[in-house]
Amino acid sequence: MQSSYNFWLVAISFAVATLASYTALDLTGRIFLLASAPRRHAWRLGGALALGVGIWSMHFVAMLAFSLPVPLGYDVATTAWSLMLAIGASYLALCVTTRTHLTAAHLLAGGVLMGLGIAGMHYTGMAALRMAPAIDYQPGWFAASIVIAIGAATAALWMARALSNESARHVARKRFAAALVMGVAISGMHYAGMAAAGFAPNAICGAANDINSTWLASLVLLFTFAILTVTLMLSRFDVRTTFLLGAVSKLNGQIVRLATLDVLTGLPNRATLTERIERAIIHARRQHSSFAVLFMDLDGFKTINDSLGHSAGDAVLSAFARRLEQCVRTSDTVARLGGDEFVVLAENLATRDDAATLATSVLERMRRGTWSDAQPLQVMPSIGIALYPHDADSVETLLQHADAAMYEAKRAGRGTYRFFERSMNEAATRTLQIQHALYEAFAHNRFSLEFQPKFHSGDASLAGAEALIRLHDPQMGTLMPLEFIPIAERSGQIVQIGYWVVRETCRRIRGWVEQGLPAMKVAINLSPRQLLQPDLVETMLEIVRNEGVACEQIMFEITETVAMQDAARTVEVIRAFQTTGFDISIDDFGTGYSSLAYLQRFRVKQLKIDRFFTNGLDTHGPEGSAIVSAIIALAHSLEMDVVAEGVETQSQLDKLRALMCDEMQGFLLGKPVNADDFGAMLRGRMMAV
Repeated sequence: MQSSYNFWLVAISFAVATLASYTALDLTGRIFLLASAPRRHAWRLGGALALGVGIWSMHFVAMLAFSLPVPLGYDVATTAWSLMLAIGASYLALCVTTRTHLTAAHLLAGGVLMGLGIAGMHYTGMAALRMAPAIDYQPGWFAASIVIAIGAATAALWMARALSNESARHVARKRFAAALVMGVAISGMHYAGMAAAGFAPNAICGAANDINSTWLASLVLLFTFAILTVTLMLSRFDVRTTFLLGAVSKLNGQIVRLATLDVLTGLPNRATLTERIERAIIHARRQHSSFAVLFMDLDGFKTINDSLGHSAGDAVLSAFARRLEQCVRTSDTVARLGGDEFVVLAENLATRDDAATLATSVLERMRRGTWSDAQPLQVMPSIGIALYPHDADSVETLLQHADAAMYEAKRAGRGTYRFFERSMNEAATRTLQIQHALYEAFAHNRFSLEFQPKFHSGDASLAGAEALIRLHDPQMGTLMPLEFIPIAERSGQIVQIGYWVVRETCRRIRGWVEQGLPAMKVAINLSPRQLLQPDLVETMLEIVRNEGVACEQIMFEITETVAMQDAARTVEVIRAFQTTGFDISIDDFGTGYSSLAYLQRFRVKQLKIDRFFTNGLDTHGPEGSAIVSAIIALAHSLEMDVVAEGVETQSQLDKLRALMCDEMQGFLLGKPVNADDFGAMLRGRMMAV
């Protein structure tokens, strides 16, 4: 029987096959983005429905394009079975292409099963015609249609997997080109199957009265295009939603990380530590147990940060964080509060000795450990320990008490640990008050200078003065340098304080000169942190010049201990000061560990004998005099003047004169006075002459 085709319906069937193929490729990429197994399964089911309808619709529209000289129709039940086969084959295809690992064997097996499913759908659809006599299939074309179906299915599975990456370049264009190829393959299978079908000349369609082909074609096309279009739109929308949710989730993760972890070291931050200590308190109350908070501060870290820069400081902090994690138990929490402050929360400690053992272990391993981070700068912590519930029963108080104990460890020599004691509260409170006073001192002009006179040994004439800073606080009164200078040193405020002292000293010197008084040389103390400033000499020179004072009127005093901490750098600083016209004095000589070789290299203007040795002239008899005599002889041999400080008795004065000490200062000779009183002293000396 002679058959024919409607060209427009053939073209539409090809368009349906292409759209169905593109939908399959898009769904594969969509399902790959899903992490949730239930959502992947739901999209496979929904996608199989849409894809199956698309493939079946292509077949059905192509069948409607086919015509015979006799009326044609389709059996409803058999047609429905062909649709189920298409949906089943589509589900199989989506399961295979969205596997986590797709091997060649899986691909081939999936292609065979899907091809057989599509071929089964086609020939089941043909059976829905219920032709009498039955359709006679040519074996060659029939086999060819099966081979084409399997080949097309395998190629489709491979292309779907290859184009499943949503982030690949030009993925939409590649999928469209692949969909065209797949559409040709699917159509080729259909028309190969139709070429295999032979219809007897006297054949009739037994289902001619079941379904009207005209309205059926319209209904199937509208229904199919609607399903495929909606599926694509949902897929695109869900892809964008997934990307958006992924971006939001990533951003949320970063926000959570910033909120809970320290950015530099990755350790828990203060907020996270507070939460964990709160949980530890609840647990300890229930179990009637105890735990410890170890507060740590790195000794000498500020020196590293100031001298080598913040990048080196950050490297030290990161290295210390990694090392600290290796020094404590795996159950302990290591946190960074900020700066060089770290805290260890050690739970389930039975006794105070357990906390001491842990602190000792940290110090020993830090001191002797071999580390893999290649960080050459070794720093040691000072550790303060507070115990729950013995020392405190709240997070804030535990941290405060551990902090107070840590400062006591620093005062005890650094690189050690101390347990909190009630007496430390007063010292900690005082420290906080002084810190607050220092912050407000500049804004409210609460610093002042006093000048302690120095006298020549021979004729007791005025040789100069030493500038001594004072801090006046409304609540605490006048504070002495020994009380606030160490705190200013730790906080870094000492640098600006030091510059203020030089500026104010120069202003006072200029004032005395403007009054017609003789120009006196004034000694100013330099702190350890000041010596680390790379532009120290240049800044001092700028201040002196701006104030109109000669460099020769300023002498900088460096304590022996500080000078020997980095003797090589001290030599450089001294040379730089001397080149610009400043004089240098080594203060508190005899209390440190001077190397005579470096003392010779320093070549300073003066040595100041510490008051301990001056006092020894009375308390240690001949031995005390022998030590002072040796210091004076050593200084004179190096062409240095000697100043004795702390002269408080007549016998000390007489012995120093006998030992040829060059200058002296102390309460016996003159107490520190303000600038006006020192000016009056200068005026009185000038009139006496």
